[in-house]
Amino acid sequence: MYLAYSLLLTLGLIVLIPRFIYFGVAHGKYITGFRERLGLVTPLPNNQASTIWLHCVSVGETQAARPLVQRLRAEFPAHNLVVSTITRTGQQLARDVFKNDATSVVYFPFDWRFSVRRALRRIDPAVVVVMETELWPNFLRECRKRSIPVVLVNGRISGQSFRRYKLIKFFMKRVLSDITVALMQSNEDAKRINALGMNEENTYVTGNLKFDAPARPLTDSATEQLRQRFGFKSDTSVILAASTHSTEEQIVLESFRTLKYGKRHPVRLLLAPRHPERFREVAELLQKSGLNWARKTDPQQPSDALADVVLLDTIGELPATYSLATVVFVGGSLIDKGGHNVLEPAAAGRTVVTGAFTHNFNAIVTLLNEADAIVQLPRLDSDDAVEALRDTFDDLLTNTARREELATHGMELIINNQGASDRTLEILRRFVPSPTALP
Repeated sequence: MYLAYSLLLTLGLIVLIPRFIYFGVAHGKYITGFRERLGLVTPLPNNQASTIWLHCVSVGETQAARPLVQRLRAEFPAHNLVVSTITRTGQQLARDVFKNDATSVVYFPFDWRFSVRRALRRIDPAVVVVMETELWPNFLRECRKRSIPVVLVNGRISGQSFRRYKLIKFFMKRVLSDITVALMQSNEDAKRINALGMNEENTYVTGNLKFDAPARPLTDSATEQLRQRFGFKSDTSVILAASTHSTEEQIVLESFRTLKYGKRHPVRLLLAPRHPERFREVAELLQKSGLNWARKTDPQQPSDALADVVLLDTIGELPATYSLATVVFVGGSLIDKGGHNVLEPAAAGRTVVTGAFTHNFNAIVTLLNEADAIVQLPRLDSDDAVEALRDTFDDLLTNTARREELATHGMELIINNQGASDRTLEILRRFVPSPTALP
C-alpha cells in the first residue's frame, strides 16, 4: 500500500516537472530550499536539547500557530523548536514571525522515505506537532517506526475533504493509526476523523487556535508607513479586498468602479492578491482598468496619495492594513476556493464580507453568521456578484451603525471562543520531555 503511494507520488512529480520548471524559473517557486526538501537540513546548534518539530503548511497555518509557538517557547525555553513549511510564502512569514522563538525554520521534506529519514535523523525530534490536517503517509510512518509521538493540532476536515478521504478510507485508517493524538477544532471535525479511522480515545476537541491569535495593535509602524505614503485619511472610506484569486479581482474592481463613481463621498480600494506569483497579472489588470492605481513595491511617487487603488504586492503586510479599512472583503470565496481567514479582520474590529464558498472555514463562518458578525453573499455568477458586492459595500459604507454592530459582534465572538492554545498545550505536555529528562 505504501509502495503504491510512493510510486504514485513519484509519477505525479514526473508529470508535474514542466510545471515546476516553469514556476521555478518564472516565480522562484519550488526551487527555494530544495536541499531541505530532500531532507538535507542544517543540524541544530544545540543538539543536546530536546527538539519540538512544528509543521505548518503555508501562511494560514503559520499565522494560526503563532499563539501556540509563544506558549511552547514560554513553557519549554530550553528546548529546540523547529518550524517547517511547504510553501515559500509560508517560509518567509515563519522566518519573520518566529524569528525570536524558533531555533530553526526549514522546508518540510518531500514525502519519500529517503528524504523523510534524512530530515528525521538531522532534526531528531522528541515530538512532532502537525498543524491542521497535514497528513503525509511516509512521514507519519517513519515517525511511528522511531517511536516519535505525532500530535495533530487545530485539526479540521472539511466536508469536501471528508468525501474525498472516504474514497480511500482503507488507506486513511492506516495513515491515521500513526497519529498519536488528534486535537480537533470542532465536534464535527472530530466525528469526521473518527469516521475515517482515528481512534476515538485519542481524539479531543480543543477549539480553534485562530481565535487565540494575538491581536495586532490598531496602528503600528507598518500601518503608519502605508497611511503616510498613500495618503489614507479618516474622512475617506477604504475597502480592503484581501487574499483574492483570479476572477475575484475583476469582480471587485468592477464593483469598486461602479461604487466610486456613484458615491458622494470618497472611497478607495486596497487590493491584496493571495498568491505572489499573480502580482504581475493583477498589476496588468489594473493597468487596463482605467483607474488610478499605485503599487506598494514601486518607488514612492507623489501620485501615490491620489491612487484610487493600491496594490499590496508584498508578503506578511496584510494585517497592517486592517486598521486602514472601513470594510474588508475576504477572497477565495466568490469562487470555489474555500475562503480564507475571516477572523483576522474581525479581531481587528473590522466589518467582514465574504462569498458563499467558505468550506475551509465552515465552522468559523457558521459561528460568525449565527452571531450576526459577518455579511455572506449567496452563490452568484460573475455579473450578479459584481452587483451584489457593490450593493453590499454601498450599504455598509453608508450605515455606520450597522458596520459597528457587525464589528462588535465579531470581537465578542472571538473573546468568547478563546482558550484553544491552553487546551492544546495541556495535552502537548504529556509528550514533551522535561529538561531534567534530557541526557
